[in-house]
Amino acid sequence: MSKTKEPKAKKPTTKAKKIKQMITRGKRKESIARAIVQQGKGVIRINNFALETVSNEFVREIISEPLVLVGDLAKTLDINVNVLGGGPIGQAQAARTAIARAILKFSGDKELEKKFLDYDRHLLKEDPRRVEPKKYKGPKARARFQKSYR
Repeated sequence: MSKTKEPKAKKPTTKAKKIKQMITRGKRKESIARAIVQQGKGVIRINNFALETVSNEFVREIISEPLVLVGDLAKTLDINVNVLGGGPIGQAQAARTAIARAILKFSGDKELEKKFLDYDRHLLKEDPRRVEPKKYKGPKARARFQKSYR
């Protein structure tokens, strides 16, 4: 009994249209944001919610700073940001950095990079400061317990 292999039928190949997208990250304190930018209709989503639904106006303003600086280019890009960790302001600043980096990487414009750096360096560079850990002889990182001799 000899086994002969029958040739398998080849599946028709369809060339999928490659979508140009850029993925970047931004950090601030304990918050980490990952932004995905691609061609689209100008939809901005933060954790799968539209930017307009963010209730805190100050947070919304922080996140949209790079979009205001870019201008009309932002209306042709879909931006999806996933943020986790930290508080609302730290998350907003991490998202802002991730969005600015992604737009810059997507466009590849040196003039836009200069514009971002002139406006605020932290749009592209992360803030390296972190919370100092608590020490064993006090209630906080630097404060010490008071002594009482009475």
